[in-house]
Amino acid sequence: MPQLLPDAGPQRVIAASNLVYTVGSGLYLTAGVLYFTEAVRLPAAQVGWGLGIAGLVSLALGIAVGHLADRHGARGVYAATLVVQTLATAGFVLADSFWPFVLAVSVATGAKAAGLAARSPLIRHYGGERPQEFRAYLRAVTNVGISFGALLAGWAVQVGTLTAYHLLVLGNALAFAASAAILLRLPPVKPGATVLGPRWIALRDGPYLLITALDGVMAIQFKVLTVAIPLWLVGATTAPHWLISGTMLTGTVMVVALQVRASRSIDSPAAGAGAYRRAGVAFLASCALISSSAGVPAWAAGALLLTAVVIHTVGELWHSAAGFEVSFALAPPHATGQYLGVFGLGAGLSEAVGPTLLIALCISWGRPGWYVVGALFAVTGLLVPPAVRWAQRRQRVPEAVLEAVAA
Repeated sequence: MPQLLPDAGPQRVIAASNLVYTVGSGLYLTAGVLYFTEAVRLPAAQVGWGLGIAGLVSLALGIAVGHLADRHGARGVYAATLVVQTLATAGFVLADSFWPFVLAVSVATGAKAAGLAARSPLIRHYGGERPQEFRAYLRAVTNVGISFGALLAGWAVQVGTLTAYHLLVLGNALAFAASAAILLRLPPVKPGATVLGPRWIALRDGPYLLITALDGVMAIQFKVLTVAIPLWLVGATTAPHWLISGTMLTGTVMVVALQVRASRSIDSPAAGAGAYRRAGVAFLASCALISSSAGVPAWAAGALLLTAVVIHTVGELWHSAAGFEVSFALAPPHATGQYLGVFGLGAGLSEAVGPTLLIALCISWGRPGWYVVGALFAVTGLLVPPAVRWAQRRQRVPEAVLEAVAA
């Protein structure tokens, strides 16, 4: 298991800020929807629509704010997104009807997406020789923070009073504010050099956009553990319901313990492309085991599901490490924020369509749907290597030629 915080220095400041931030995220991820349905008393359908609108609003912000971070300094822009997220999250306590809820959650979600893009130049600048490995380390820290936040959120859900839910929301906002305060201890990063040519170069980079789309399809796998397996376990198997927590805990512990190690061997775009391919095969195998857990005794269903979760999480480790490597290595240093903002579009779209797709195929259709989803992941993994090779060929073209073609 990785050290929770690095030795003193910029990496420690970034990690500490990230840890505090993700404790707040854990509070919201665990009980945010329940706050709006149980405390605010919004219908579940309205909450779903509001979250969908917020997701769409946030898609373009990552690119624009990432560009601002490249041009005007990543630390200040990232800290500003945390302040906005703090204020919007605190505003949840005033959202007593649908449209105020949509406004507050859209601003908060947009600030979150913008912050992820603005943070990318900081990771590249302070991440050492291998910023991709530092990004993997931060993902392990993220899982630790979310776990702590989830434990705290359990108290609010158990108490179930309006005061308890308000304390949860304000605790979430306080964590974001503390994260911004910690970040200000980081030495500022000079803006990237101005490069002649098209302003939005990431949106003109065809190979990078293709890889972003493929990663977005693969990112639907993140919803398998949080959406599809819980619904499948309860509705289609005889496995005990408490095993839902067991599957989540298994995946979280594996990510915390193994994400950094999994990233060390993925040290080039070609290695990242191979990891995508392996991840697709792992997801196919996992989906086949999940499908087989229906119609068998409880002990067998539990064993199949836990085995599937372990295999799926191995694929998740490969997929995440591959994404870190490819997204950073194929992004020009002067436009890291803009490029990583574009790369975030894929994950944003998977957030929007993933739950609906998995429910339609795996839950409504049943066992055959799991094989279709697994095949989708496997085929996507096979398509990434040629896309990466195309991107590398484009990188080798002299920049002047690229600017002339783009213009």
